Amino acid sequence: MKRSTCHPALQYSFFLILLCLLGVPGVAVAQTATDDDTVPWLYENSDIPVDKTWTFGELDNGLRYAVKHNGVPPGQVSIRLRMDVGSLMEKDDEQGFAHFMEHLTFRGSTHVPDGEAKRVWQRLGATFGSDSNAETTPTQTVYKLDLPNANAASLDESLKILSGMIRSPGLSTKAVNAERPVVLAELRERAGPQTQVQNATRELFFAGQRLANRAPIGTPETLSAATPKMLEQFHQRWYRPENTVIVIAGDEDPALFVELLNKHFSQWQADGKAGVIPDFGQPQDLSEISEVLIEPTLPRFISMIIARPWEQVADTIVYNQQILIDLLAMQMINRRLEAGARAGGSYLQAAVGQDDVSRSVDGTFVNIIPLGEDWEAALHDVRAIISDATTVAPSEQDIARELAEFDAALAIGVESYQTEAARKQADNIINAVDIHETVATPQVALDVFRDMRDLYTPERLLESTRKLFSGVTSRVLLSSPVAVENGQARLAAALTRPVDAASNVRVVQSDIGFESLKAVGKKGTIKTSRQIGNFDMEQLELANGVRVLLFPNTAERNKIMVNARFGNGYSGLPSDQQTLAWSGAMALMASGVGDLGQEELDKITTGRRIGLGFGIDDDAYEISAETRPSDLEDQLHLIAAKLAFPRWDAAPVMRSKAAALIGYDSFSASPQAVLERDLEWLLRGKDPRWKTPDKADFNKLTAENFKQFWEPILASGPVELMLKILRC
Repeated sequence: MKRSTCHPALQYSFFLILLCLLGVPGVAVAQTATDDDTVPWLYENSDIPVDKTWTFGELDNGLRYAVKHNGVPPGQVSIRLRMDVGSLMEKDDEQGFAHFMEHLTFRGSTHVPDGEAKRVWQRLGATFGSDSNAETTPTQTVYKLDLPNANAASLDESLKILSGMIRSPGLSTKAVNAERPVVLAELRERAGPQTQVQNATRELFFAGQRLANRAPIGTPETLSAATPKMLEQFHQRWYRPENTVIVIAGDEDPALFVELLNKHFSQWQADGKAGVIPDFGQPQDLSEISEVLIEPTLPRFISMIIARPWEQVADTIVYNQQILIDLLAMQMINRRLEAGARAGGSYLQAAVGQDDVSRSVDGTFVNIIPLGEDWEAALHDVRAIISDATTVAPSEQDIARELAEFDAALAIGVESYQTEAARKQADNIINAVDIHETVATPQVALDVFRDMRDLYTPERLLESTRKLFSGVTSRVLLSSPVAVENGQARLAAALTRPVDAASNVRVVQSDIGFESLKAVGKKGTIKTSRQIGNFDMEQLELANGVRVLLFPNTAERNKIMVNARFGNGYSGLPSDQQTLAWSGAMALMASGVGDLGQEELDKITTGRRIGLGFGIDDDAYEISAETRPSDLEDQLHLIAAKLAFPRWDAAPVMRSKAAALIGYDSFSASPQAVLERDLEWLLRGKDPRWKTPDKADFNKLTAENFKQFWEPILASGPVELMLKILRC
């Protein structure tokens, strides 16, 4: 299993966190998880309970698999084929070969002529890019197929094609020369500001390690020099059954999956000598610890790492208990950082997270967006908050709040596991294989969490925090839209300069609940009710004129989708001038309700599945949320209170305005960014209602004109409530 937080470039699944919680592959010919005397291969050296909904196996040639029946969505089967090879396994003159091989593998094989594989899957209903695709990372190459309307015949054909692709792809001179321009074009297309930042970050953070200069895309020189013979030798070393894991989850019998895997993959025997995974290297304490990158189209930001050596672990319950303690420690720091940003400090956003990166580094990452040009103040203030967390233990009240949040998130994972999409479960097993750890069911995760409550002591959390911010080296990168005089030295000094622990940065905990939210009138009555038979819906009209539409939700037993529609949306706005409609998504929901600001709303919803989302449709404004039966009443209360008693806090408006201005130039950073900015506006004949604001528009936004525009809209009708809910 694996902890995983939020470092932007590098995310993986992990055992018990609020992100990915699933099942696992197994061992030996067609053994199921119900064989109590057999330990599935992914669980070797682990005491994590096995998810018994999976069937695990290993063919005689060493190929491992995991298969499972999962009917979400109905009729679809998701196949994932993982090869244990990525850019870190490439020789110097092979950079980009793993990705190049991915392209060539999709072109054709001994079973399918060049270019025909995609056409076959299209005839079977799969669209290339969305249903069939592949990805190459530093440590793996994964082929993905989501086959709609799957049956025995289409699965047989698909696995036959996949086996041919993997075993003997078309590596002719014609195929290589035809695909080379495609790969080189992809490299050129990626050469924008974001890629420049990613490359600079990787080179600085992982300096002295293999990961520093091996991007999966490769280099123009190595890709241009690639020959069919070189690619064939690369394929022979790495595309071998013992390097292969296949995961299949979908709406078919797992016994059929196993039968077809044996049919198409059991005769595969590798030729030649297997590749040897090189040493990826360890973090080093080098003299260069800072870098300043000038990127005019990107906002100013700071990215920092505290690096420790990555080590293979025994993925045990004790190990995962420590992961949870680490996560709790980081969440408390992130809450304090967010409180500082809301208060209008020196930074717009800041967050800490931990990642085990490409089996190369165990890193704690800090990311900061300064509020203005004074990036040194932002870095100082964030470091001071971290210093406070590493100096003074958290309070029992701080711990209790985060425990409630974690418990709710893990309980939601348990509730939603049975309706989790097959593709997601397949992807998470592949990610677990990649990091050489296991995965667990949400119920196991919740049980472990609840059984270790006595371990969440202030002293244990302080110890965890100190370890997270200790390492072999610390490094920092500043991306700036303008040149910074003596920037590298100033940045290094700002990173290493001693800072005092910040005071008054801890969030004051208070025991408030939904009783603090102003009541919205008296309990109403239903005026009329009628069934809409063809759609299995029920339409209600309440005595006050509010309409309610109930949709059945038979798939997700504990999830209720809520959508409150009011006003007239875009159709009620003038078509000849721009308005402040664009500002709603920025700050309307964050402005609070009644006497409660965002911090108070966070507190009353602690441990609950309650939220507020906002959108604009052609004919209505919408407040949306996902909740569960136990939270439905309070969720509806919150939405009603938002409409009846909106709060007009200026802070979120000004913060959103600053964020928009800081990031505005990134709209022109690439053709794709420009398209995303202008597409809706262009498709609608340059109607100003769909135009992305420019800098002048953002600069004109004030708390006063924000309230003036939105206050009458929140009070407008008609109001319609749409609920997608389990029909008992």
